[in-house]
Amino acid sequence: MNTERRKDAFASQNRIELLTKMKDSSIDILVIGGGITGAGIALDAAARGLKVGLVEMQDFAGGTSSRSTKLVHGGLRYLKQLEIGVVAEVGKERAIVYENGPHVTTPEWMLLPLYKGGTFGKFSTSIGLRVYDFLAGVKRGERRQMLSAADTLAKEPLLKQKGIKGGGYYVEYRTDDARLTIEVMKKAVETGALAVNYAKVETLRYDPDGKITGALVRDTISGMEFDITASKVINATGPWVDELREMDGSKKGKTLRLTKGVHLVFDQSRFPLRQAVYFDTPDGRMVFAIPREGKAYFGTTDTNYKGDTVNPVMTMEDRTYLLNAVNFMFPKLKLTEADVESSWAGLRPLIQQEGKSPSEISRRDEIFVSQSGLISIAGGKLTGYRKMAETVVDKVVELLDDTARSGGYGASSTKTLPMSGGELGGSQHFAAFVSKKTAEGVHFSFTKEESAFLAKRYGSNVDQIFALAGSTAEWAASFELPLVLAVQLRYSMEAEMTVKPADFFIRRTGDLFFRIANVQKWKAAVIAAMSNQLGWSEKQRAEYIAELELKLSEAVKPLER
Repeated sequence: MNTERRKDAFASQNRIELLTKMKDSSIDILVIGGGITGAGIALDAAARGLKVGLVEMQDFAGGTSSRSTKLVHGGLRYLKQLEIGVVAEVGKERAIVYENGPHVTTPEWMLLPLYKGGTFGKFSTSIGLRVYDFLAGVKRGERRQMLSAADTLAKEPLLKQKGIKGGGYYVEYRTDDARLTIEVMKKAVETGALAVNYAKVETLRYDPDGKITGALVRDTISGMEFDITASKVINATGPWVDELREMDGSKKGKTLRLTKGVHLVFDQSRFPLRQAVYFDTPDGRMVFAIPREGKAYFGTTDTNYKGDTVNPVMTMEDRTYLLNAVNFMFPKLKLTEADVESSWAGLRPLIQQEGKSPSEISRRDEIFVSQSGLISIAGGKLTGYRKMAETVVDKVVELLDDTARSGGYGASSTKTLPMSGGELGGSQHFAAFVSKKTAEGVHFSFTKEESAFLAKRYGSNVDQIFALAGSTAEWAASFELPLVLAVQLRYSMEAEMTVKPADFFIRRTGDLFFRIANVQKWKAAVIAAMSNQLGWSEKQRAEYIAELELKLSEAVKPLER
């Protein structure tokens, strides 16, 4: 299969060209970190006309941004902690994210069951949810309802019946966190940013006065090194923020506290959850149970973490805690270790607050500017990524010298800027768009179900997927891949910088979490097709196979400690 290579394409084959371009360009901002925060910053800055380069040492969204609860939520529990500002800001931001990317964000009615002796009382919950609706600017059709015990059980019959008093019913937003990150990154690239994954900062560069001027970046795939110069350097590395501050000699004052969150995935045949549920456990933690694509996932834990930042995993203790919690609220199920189909673990990079438990620490974000000029963004929530990015880029424009400021870098425009795939004219047109594309997809040899699936996943980019069908059919057949999977694989390499099988199966599709049997079924064919397309060496092929096998194993088998 021949692939047209364009120098500006966000393709895995063009990574070296893009790093070279970064090295040879006069860059205003070098963003270090390719999670949702870095992607948001790159988009905001590029949309203002700033020249942006972004490097990520793993895959895009390889850290926290692919391992969250997968909710763009307003943070009801922060109301309980009287963090009014956080509730107001992220509540409004989730609606913005939805309008800018309805293909990666979906309104999800959430049920909050109320029990005798539980954390939430009926009156206080009614008032709290009303205040929440007001602060978050919730639209009329999505405002909270209070339910009787019978109505609550009718919504979700699996719930524990003993002591139930009723329930609150309100709207949150479900997302695919990794695809959200990819779509924001693609839009940043479309807007002029240069972004490359598997590009690790080895050292920071300074001028004779000790002011930061860029970084030496190593491409971890080829081993090549690139000296990248920039007017401003932004540290948006999430759990690694303090490591970069230490490299800069500026890790002082406030520091990060990492906490770990684990989620378990069950098949609906064992956990036939009808309705998303948010409830408190016997130890006072709040957890979610959410139906998704024929599965139900459940979490999360919140424990202090000091292990491997790159690869946090589920332990037996994590699994036991979550199984006890799920069986406490859904006692009819009697779920066991054997029912856990998959899992994931992620880290929350929170700002240290002495004397507080992991669940009590604020999710607020803060910006630190070091003496060298390194700008670090720490803390925050997935929901607030766009506002965080706006604040950081405002700071950058303020710090740029008068000459640079005269370039006319004005206010942020991302509030109404659709992300890649979101060019649909707003959420109200999404259902009609999917219906139209479902009908069109059959002309490209996809079934109606496959066409609808592709339209929902890729939004306004689905035409690019459909356009690949004809030239991909023979290639797909040669590796015995179904066409619907082959076009996604090809698109992910050519337009989403997929480098390794784990990138595809975890962060471009979510299959390792929600369709793990499909990963087992198609992994050999996908590896063969990727190797053919990207020209891997035998050593690379062996490494990438081993990495995927490890990820499959970790998703199912807990660490014994």
